Amino acid sequence: MKKHIALVVKGACFLTLLCALMLAASYLFVPKNNHKAFGVNDAEMLASGILGERENSIDVLVVGDSEAYSSISPMQMWEERGFRSYLCSTPAQPLYDSYRFLRQALERQSPSVVVLETNAIFRPYKLNDYLLSRAKNLFSILRYHDRWKSLKVNDFGRPVEYTWTDDLKGFRYNSAVAAASTKNYMLPTDISTPIPSLNESCLQDMLALCKEKNAELILVSTPSTINWNQARHNSIAAFAKENNLTYLDLNTMPKEVPIDWSRDTRDRGDHLNYAGAVKVSAFLGKYLQETYSLPDQRDAAHNSSWNDALGRYRNMVRG
Repeated sequence: MKKHIALVVKGACFLTLLCALMLAASYLFVPKNNHKAFGVNDAEMLASGILGERENSIDVLVVGDSEAYSSISPMQMWEERGFRSYLCSTPAQPLYDSYRFLRQALERQSPSVVVLETNAIFRPYKLNDYLLSRAKNLFSILRYHDRWKSLKVNDFGRPVEYTWTDDLKGFRYNSAVAAASTKNYMLPTDISTPIPSLNESCLQDMLALCKEKNAELILVSTPSTINWNQARHNSIAAFAKENNLTYLDLNTMPKEVPIDWSRDTRDRGDHLNYAGAVKVSAFLGKYLQETYSLPDQRDAAHNSSWNDALGRYRNMVRG
C-alpha cells in the first residue's frame, strides 16, 4: 500500500514539475509583441492587431473565417457611423480558433456586440485538433515552438507589450471581379444541415463567454453563392431561436443588401469583393448602431489614430 502511495506522490510531483517547466517555457516563447518580427504567424497577423488597440476601445468584435474579412469593413463603418469594430478573422478558421480569438480579445476589450460569421459553424474538425488547441491555449510553447529560431536575450525578462494594429482593422481589401452563377443559390427547402457536435459545443462555450463579459452575441451569414444555402440557413435559424440569439442572414435580404453577383464577388461567389463589402458594411453598420445604440465617436480626441487610419484606408480603396 505504501509503495502505491509513494508512486502516486512521485507521479503527482513529476506532473507538477512538468507543468511548471511548460509554463516557464511558454512565457519565454510567447511573442512579446504582435509584430511579425516577434514570431506572430502570418495567417494570424491581421487578427492579432486587436491586441495593439487601446484597452476597452472596441465596440464591436467580429470572429469568423475569410467570409468575414472579405465582407465587413470596420473602417467604412467608422467613417459612416463612428463606432469602432475589429475583425479577428483568419482563412478557414475552425470554430475552436474563433473561440480562442474571442477569449483573447475579451481579455483586453469590452465590446457591446460580438458578431460570429456563420460559415465556420459548418467546418468540421477532429477531436484531436480541438484538444490540441486547448493544450496550446494553456501552454503557448506548443503554439510557438518554432520561435526558438528568433529568441533573443531580452526575451528572458521582457514583458509582453503589444504595439501594432492594422489600419484596415482585420478587413482584407480586394477589388477583383469574377461573376457568379445564381442558378442554385438559396433554393427553398425544409431540410436542415446538421451542425457538427463539436462545433455546437464550441458555440455554447462562446455564448457562455459572451454572457460572462456582458457582450451581445449575434450570428451573421454574409452573402456567398458557394458557401451558403437554405439548408444551412434553416439550421442556424433554429439554433438562434433555441438560444434566443439574433440571426441576420444577408443571403435572404436582397433589398437591404443588394448584391450584384455579376460585379460584387471576386471569385465566382465564394467571397465578396470590395464593392460587395461596401453594401454589407453599410447595412450592418446602420443595423448595429441603431439596434445597440453604439455612440458616434469620430470627434473624440482619443480616436485620432482611427481617423489617421481612415485617411490611409481612403487612399487605398479610392486611389
